[in-house]
Amino acid sequence: MKTVQLKRKNNSDWKYLSEEIKLKEPLVLVFGNRFLLEGETIYEEIRTIFKDGHIVFGSSCGDISSESIDENTITITAIEFEKSNFVIKTTNFLDSGLDSKIDSFLVGKELINQFSEEGLKHVFIVSEGSFINGSQLTKGMNAATNDNLLITGALCGDDARFEKTISSYNENPKPGEIVAIGLYGESLEVTFSINGGWTPFGPERIVTKSKGNILYELDNLLALDLYKKYLGENSKELPGAALLYPLKVKSTNDKQSIVRTILNINEEDNSMILAGDILENSKVQLMMTNVDNIVNAAEIAAINANKYRQNKPQLAILVSCIGRKLVLDQRVEEEVEEVIEVIGNQTTFCGFYSYGEIAPFNGENNCQLHNQTMTVTLISE
Repeated sequence: MKTVQLKRKNNSDWKYLSEEIKLKEPLVLVFGNRFLLEGETIYEEIRTIFKDGHIVFGSSCGDISSESIDENTITITAIEFEKSNFVIKTTNFLDSGLDSKIDSFLVGKELINQFSEEGLKHVFIVSEGSFINGSQLTKGMNAATNDNLLITGALCGDDARFEKTISSYNENPKPGEIVAIGLYGESLEVTFSINGGWTPFGPERIVTKSKGNILYELDNLLALDLYKKYLGENSKELPGAALLYPLKVKSTNDKQSIVRTILNINEEDNSMILAGDILENSKVQLMMTNVDNIVNAAEIAAINANKYRQNKPQLAILVSCIGRKLVLDQRVEEEVEEVIEVIGNQTTFCGFYSYGEIAPFNGENNCQLHNQTMTVTLISE
């Protein structure tokens, strides 16, 4: 595997972060600020650098490279696979005018069904993050694989604006796009891990009214009113403040609890819109964290992803959550630095801060939508 990394801040020239070498038909991952990716010539510009590249775009809440974490930048990571190969499939529900009636389960199932199963080792997802129901998307992808394929990835981001996310393959980034990268090859070794570092507090409550990803009532009380009560003065900063106080959700159907970010609120009906489904009769609890807990959790994720590997990883794709970034603030570099220290600086690191992380729970095969985690995917061939 050979890799090249470049970065551009605002509209400055591209800066190579690695040795400038020629790659053959590379996978080109382009993560960055949504406004910069909306430039009319962005695809053409990158095409001139990687003439035979397969270019995948994704908007972020901050992009991650081996060198730094930045907000108003675009980071390119180009990868030449020397012993294996990849296939890229896409879908866009906005092209069919389905934005108001999205069947996210069907979208996920049909996307994965496009891949040939023979030799398929891993699928990495770069999904739009504005319209899709990530919980149903992952359930649909699992249904297409009988829970027998490692799928990791992310929902694209737009900093803390939550206005629009964009992604694409071999064209200018656009809304509604989901890109799936399938990796094939006997020599491929892919491992992963996730960890959060959030601590529950306050009483556990029962979801008494919900629909999809909208939470209406807890213990027969209006959910938003109850949430505001716990936040106190911080409730004035909603919906932004909600990123700092997610919910621990334990469904009667699930073995493990999952963290759910509150993306928005509706003052008219006192409801909260979550990043994924929340089922009635689920048990929920508020969560909080601090910088040290988040950094420690990132270190543990790296250790677990690296623990049982036979070969040293050549590429590490890191996906962390916008909520973690807000907590870390000026110390945002620290969680990535911990991962690099564990994995080693001979590995190429890329990734971004997202609206949702896609991966199985540790020790499981079926992928889930997570919030507020550091997800580490390690690849070698």
